[in-house]
Amino acid sequence: MPNVTVTFLPHEKKIAVSAGTRLIRAAIEAGVHINASCGGDGVCGKCRVQIEAGQVEGGLSERLSEADRSEGFRLACKATVDTDVTVRIPVESSIDTSVLNMAATPRRTARIQQLDFNAFKEEGLFLPPVEEIYIELPEPDAQDHLPDVTRLISHLKLAHGEGRITCNIEVIRKLPDILRASDFKITAIIARPVFDVGKSEIINVQPGDTTDRNYAIAVDIGTTTLYGQLIDLITGEVVSAYGVFNPQISYGEDVITRIMYAEKGDGLETLHQVVVGAINDIIAKLLKRGHVDREDVSSITLAGNTTMTQLFLKVNPRYIRRSPYVPAATLYPPVPARTLGIDLNDFANALVYPAVSSYVGGDIVAGVMGSQLYLSDELTLFMDIGTNAEIVIGNKDWFACAACSAGPALEGGGIQHGMRAARGAIEDFSIDPLTLEPMLITIGNQRPKGICGSGLIIMAAVMFELGIINNLGKFNRDLDTPRIRATDGVVEYVLAWADQTQIGRDITLTEIDLENLIRAKGAIYSGCQTLLAEVGMKMEDLDRIILAGGFGSYIDLEKAMVIGLLPEIDHRKVTFIGNASLLGARMSALTNRIRRDVVTVTRNMTNFELSETPSYMDNYVAALFLPHTNIDQFPRLQRRLAQRQDGVEGTGARS
Repeated sequence: MPNVTVTFLPHEKKIAVSAGTRLIRAAIEAGVHINASCGGDGVCGKCRVQIEAGQVEGGLSERLSEADRSEGFRLACKATVDTDVTVRIPVESSIDTSVLNMAATPRRTARIQQLDFNAFKEEGLFLPPVEEIYIELPEPDAQDHLPDVTRLISHLKLAHGEGRITCNIEVIRKLPDILRASDFKITAIIARPVFDVGKSEIINVQPGDTTDRNYAIAVDIGTTTLYGQLIDLITGEVVSAYGVFNPQISYGEDVITRIMYAEKGDGLETLHQVVVGAINDIIAKLLKRGHVDREDVSSITLAGNTTMTQLFLKVNPRYIRRSPYVPAATLYPPVPARTLGIDLNDFANALVYPAVSSYVGGDIVAGVMGSQLYLSDELTLFMDIGTNAEIVIGNKDWFACAACSAGPALEGGGIQHGMRAARGAIEDFSIDPLTLEPMLITIGNQRPKGICGSGLIIMAAVMFELGIINNLGKFNRDLDTPRIRATDGVVEYVLAWADQTQIGRDITLTEIDLENLIRAKGAIYSGCQTLLAEVGMKMEDLDRIILAGGFGSYIDLEKAMVIGLLPEIDHRKVTFIGNASLLGARMSALTNRIRRDVVTVTRNMTNFELSETPSYMDNYVAALFLPHTNIDQFPRLQRRLAQRQDGVEGTGARS
């Protein structure tokens, strides 16, 4: 087929593709992001683009209004190109990575727990897996002609108390020249295995004294985002940090759609390559920001959910989504980073966090380790909330874990004007109870262009407490306001009129949006209930809750409890630890103690498949209300609602 040229605006990117190529495929090949929450199935309607010049075939959908169609909007996942075409990507479909690297400014959120590195060292946990030792060796002569490797190993044993030492072939190849070029004054880089304590390996040698330069990299491979940190293995400090959106988003918003993509043709290779490429970009940025040479990085530790880990390792994830939901492996051996395509030196090892099951992965294990939950006596509920909500309950003696499919609502998916946390996303909301006029706060204080997950929770909670929506998420149509209306049979509340937005359209919250939110929060809450019941406990038995993930940095605790996303608990018992997966990866980079303990922890984690647990569906159905069918589980809210009702009856209802 002949080639045609597709030009993407405002990115000013051009790419030549075969005639008949779908626009979404052309965008991926051009490196241009277009939202595609449904993985290209045409049901989410989020991949709308505007055809400014040329023509495309198809792409019309009931998801597009008549006004959209007349203005040249089409769905990129269904439209194909047969001629040269110019396509404009609307603002709501763009990726804003700046928010990923902004410090969270939480309001009414959980207290933030930081890693106390001094306490970490005092507890004897700082046992770096890679150490640098400076050595001044005696030069060989007529009376001393020991081989170079023997000379090095003998000196390490004698002067530094090293036990059994091995030396890899790469070191043997470079050692003779380095010794003589540096007058036999070198730095030996020693890797200490996790379990065979008396054994170590010389993995590299460098001329002169380089003991002040020893670094590791920690990476969280998230479904939505990738984060990395450059860590000084001498001081334990984070030298630099950087995050980007996971480029696999363009092939599917969640793990299921990515598994499906991986099953097609060269899909697995493609998903592997794009995530490795993004990790390499992060590494380059970390090194540049930290003014660190690539040669001084001795290891990289990575943590991700089971699917992300297998895609990164180029392991077929096909059977993760099929009963009986079996991953390829839960434990992975250390491998040279270069064999995975990671752009580090030849001797740097890649260490991947182990998983528990198909849906409780290395990111959750890393969170348990990073939060030091595995050392605590307190009965703790650990939650990492996203498209999949992973839950761990337990303390140092035992753990039970499960994963529940919350759906993408809390990350903007399945919400008509939903989006990830980016500039212009509505993140906070209040409403005048008399006029029913809204007050919106967006990230970056810009004109609104959509709703992020934290904003969605606040909207639902505020409207529920004021009686604007009922416990099913249905709007009160008797209220006198033009903001509540029906469009194409769907009742909605207008958050911002078209002339107040970035997108030139009204931004609304619909009853369908609220249904999706209620299903998401119901899955999470019922997952907690079911897991606790399976171990013979109740919500009131919890000593504390630990929230993990980027979502937790913005979540309003009280509002999350109002809608029944979280159990009603004393706010002082809730802790936010940020990116727990990255924290666990960082700690493993710092100490063999964590690496040793993690194997024991994974063996102590009992996994429950909620889909096969009979009580889960009953709990789920009961949770499909605001906040729950049994409001006695939310006594604070129950009292407030009763007081409000008394006030309404005393003054007369507004209508």
